[in-house]
Amino acid sequence: MFSMIKIDFSEEKKFCPIPSCRNNLSPTSAGGQTDNTALWFFLRMEHVPAPTPVEFPSHAPYLLIGGGTASFAAARSIRARDPGARVLIITDEPDLPYMRPPLSKELWFSDDPSVVDTLRFKQWNGKERSIYFQPPSFYVSPQDLEKVENGGVAVLTGKKVVHMDVRGNKVTLSDNTEISYDKCLIATGGVPRNLQVIERAGEEVTKRTTLFRKVEDFKALDKVSRDTKSITIIGGGFLGSELACALGRRSADSDLEVIQMFPEKGNMGKVLPEYLSNWTTAKVKSEGVTVITEALVKAVSYKDGKVEIKLKDGRVVKTDHVVAAVGLEPSVELAKSAGLEVDSDFGGFRVNAELQARSNIWVAGDAACFYDIRLGRRRVEHHDHAVVSGRLAGENMTGANKPYWHQSMFWSDLGPDVGYEAIGIVDSSLPTVGVFAKATAKDTPKAATEKSGTGIRSESETEGTASSPVASSTPEPPPVPEQKDNYGKGVIFYLRDKVVVGIILWNVFNRMPVARKIIKDGEEHADLNEVAKLFNIHED
Repeated sequence: MFSMIKIDFSEEKKFCPIPSCRNNLSPTSAGGQTDNTALWFFLRMEHVPAPTPVEFPSHAPYLLIGGGTASFAAARSIRARDPGARVLIITDEPDLPYMRPPLSKELWFSDDPSVVDTLRFKQWNGKERSIYFQPPSFYVSPQDLEKVENGGVAVLTGKKVVHMDVRGNKVTLSDNTEISYDKCLIATGGVPRNLQVIERAGEEVTKRTTLFRKVEDFKALDKVSRDTKSITIIGGGFLGSELACALGRRSADSDLEVIQMFPEKGNMGKVLPEYLSNWTTAKVKSEGVTVITEALVKAVSYKDGKVEIKLKDGRVVKTDHVVAAVGLEPSVELAKSAGLEVDSDFGGFRVNAELQARSNIWVAGDAACFYDIRLGRRRVEHHDHAVVSGRLAGENMTGANKPYWHQSMFWSDLGPDVGYEAIGIVDSSLPTVGVFAKATAKDTPKAATEKSGTGIRSESETEGTASSPVASSTPEPPPVPEQKDNYGKGVIFYLRDKVVVGIILWNVFNRMPVARKIIKDGEEHADLNEVAKLFNIHED
């Protein structure tokens, strides 16, 4: 469409209504005389509706930075204790708060081709749910937060907090918007680490590399797995092994080649004792994955349409796409402007037992480095810790003044048939004692969730208590010693100075309260075979 604007210079006061041309037009003709002829400008005007600006609340009594599990748990906790609370969550992601575990677990095993759009999945127990904690209708709009009668929770998506003025109790967003607060939670989580050799490899390698963390990463990798011939996962930890099994299972119905490489001798080598790590590696291979152990990446390049990975021992792997699953770096960019301390050993913001970094600032989730009264200073990167620390931070923001004594658990599933739950410090460099028994059909993640009715196991485990564990009264056979390949189900104890500091329940479920109490008691045990009976692993 064309709009016609008439500009008449016949008046003494010459004026062009177009701002950009006011200083460029002259009413003087080439002969030096004033030209009284009207000038006509034809401007092409695009009919693009002006974007409606998002109105930000200028003040939020409770401001939560980060839109993950810890923030949502805190918001729910704040509202439970202060029903009229006005809570504002600011997240740099485009999504409302959601749970991350299904991104590397259940979503990959869905039979629904539209799962990347719906983000709904069937849990191992067969029940369907969304990855989002609540639907959009649960939240109030940011512009209405200050006006709603009974308060509520608002989420500001796609916005990043870049500066904190602690003395002024306000934050600045990347667009220079300022929002003040009474109390603030930092739950910024972390960002996936990358390998320096990949970062230096150039654009062609970078655009063929996935750093897996967010919904958009799941969607992108899902598409890659359907469009390419080969995917190589670098990393043998929780995420790398889960994705390897998921993609390996998918490769059974396609010609996708799935490779997993890592520097350890076996999968989960930093966590599991060697014999169990070897067993896990065999399990991953049985899912159709080519596993390359003791692989130290020397260089990565792009040649002849392939990503070429050179290892230090001379081996070369050619692939179409790379997934770097080599850990998480806590997001602590706000530490400098806020004047907050970052732990030099574990990373993350250092907080006290009540998760406070300053008088009106709390930290929860992956970004919090807290003091564990039993196990010392720690930083934990798991869903259950995000739930519990976020919930406690929310309580303390409303005046509870409660210390963080909870021993959070975590879990990992290698598909619906093999899984484990863990608590405390599980480090393969520590001495371990394992007690195993023959597994039955009910000793799988799928069977466990069918029994408990939940697919995200921490949702049920965090509420459990065990005041005094009592062994089963039924006679039990002697503990099964660690025998080759006889690791159907069992308990692995991790020891430090003869005291149990960590426990893995291998295909043993709904016993976490017992494990939590053992660590909390902090006692020496003369016979861990007897302690293992508390978990009833010999029951059919």
